[in-house]
This record gives sequence, structure tokens and C-alpha cells, in this order.
Amino acid sequence: MADTPTSPTHSGPDEPELTPAGAPIYRYDDVEPAPFELASGDETTITAVSDHIERHLGPVKGVYHEIISDKVHLDVHVVAPSADFPFYALITSGMSDRPMHVPPGAPAAEAPPYAELCILLPSTWNIPQDPADVAEAFQDENVYWPIRWLKMLARLPHEHGTWLGFGHTIPNGEEAAPFSDETELGCMLVLTALSLPEEFQTLVISPEKTVQFYTLCPIYREEMALKMEQGVDALLDKFDEYGIGDVLDLTRPNTAL
Repeated sequence: MADTPTSPTHSGPDEPELTPAGAPIYRYDDVEPAPFELASGDETTITAVSDHIERHLGPVKGVYHEIISDKVHLDVHVVAPSADFPFYALITSGMSDRPMHVPPGAPAAEAPPYAELCILLPSTWNIPQDPADVAEAFQDENVYWPIRWLKMLARLPHEHGTWLGFGHTIPNGEEAAPFSDETELGCMLVLTALSLPEEFQTLVISPEKTVQFYTLCPIYREEMALKMEQGVDALLDKFDEYGIGDVLDLTRPNTAL
């Protein structure tokens, strides 16, 4: 399930279900994704994204490559913690190989058709330093779930003919179940990064293609409910009140309790 300000597609009736804040709710649990379509990476995009990351965030220490890709070839670029950015930044390339199905006529500034996703992890996260250790480390779901969600949501718009944008929320199942046994967080909120430079937020690849970089912020079920009741600004006000940032904190306070 995802809630969006507007969307050209919906799995239910002609009149979509609305949140109390007035945003449509779109449910994909019972909808079959588009058939498998083998994809290979766009080298122009991969190079442009990698150069953009290194220009604004620092050296790419590793890339998690897909072996077989459906719809788009998704790689995950890893930037290690540094003095300027004391956390891991994981950034996709490949989501922007195809445009998302944004609302017809929507201004590109409000609903950019091309996007990539980031997630920011604490410096203590078990990111393997040796590529030979990656497969074993990622067998542990407590380590791998942020990467799983990064890839899953980067592919979601292309599987379901929809889009992701600022303020959208996607729960872990209907009940927003915890992502792992180490946290009660169970929903993703799509934001523009609080902890990354403004210059990083967009990348102009061509006159026809500007890529928006969004950050996934894990939130609690109650915070999702607050956002759906009152809108994303109300939740962000709570984040400001509690000093909540966009770097994953498994045990941070629940701002909606």
C-alpha cells in the first residue's frame, strides 16, 4: 500500500480511497506486477550517478550489482562514513533508466518522472569491507533489510505503473510490521535528504532528463497514521520537535506516541 498526493493508476474503484488528510491510497498487495522483463544497465546513467555521488558525497567504496534484473538494472553504490558525512550512504542507480508514471500534466518540480533512492545507515552498520564477505553478511535479514527495501521500492513504480515522490509512505504489509526483530520501525517515508547537500538532490543527465534523489526514512506505524491523518508536514514538525534526522536509528523515539 502506498499513499500519494495524486496518481494516474489505481488498483481499486474509479474513486480512490482517501486518507483523512485527502491523499489517495493505492493498494498493491493483490495486484500482479507486470511480467518479467530482462533489463541491462544503462552505462550512461550508471557513470553519471557514480560521478555525481563522488562529486558531492565522497568516493564510492563498492557497488552491489544485480546479476539478473527485472524492468530496470539496479545497482547500489556504497559511500563509507567520513568526517563530513559520518554514516553510510547507499544510493541506487538504474531506477531512473525508465520514467515513472507520474500524474498527467503534473509539473516536473512536483512529480519528477526520473528518480533514484538513498538510504542512510549508521556507521556501526555491518557493511562488509571485503566483497568476499557480502553474501554471508546479507544472509542476516537484520543487516540486509534496508538494502532489500531500497531495491524493492526502486523497482516498484516500474512493476506497478505508478510513482514515488516526496511524502509518500509505504508500509511493511497492511499492518506495517517491524522490518526486523531489532526495531519496531515498519514503514518507509520518502523524503528529500536532510543530511546530504542540496546540490546532491538533483542530477541533470540531459535537457530531457533530470534525476531527483530521494531518501528513504524508516518510520513507525503510528507516525504513518499521523501523516495520513494530518499530512506529511505535521509529521516533519514532530521530527523537528524530537530532533529526528534521516539516518536510520533502530531505537529512536516514536514521535507519534
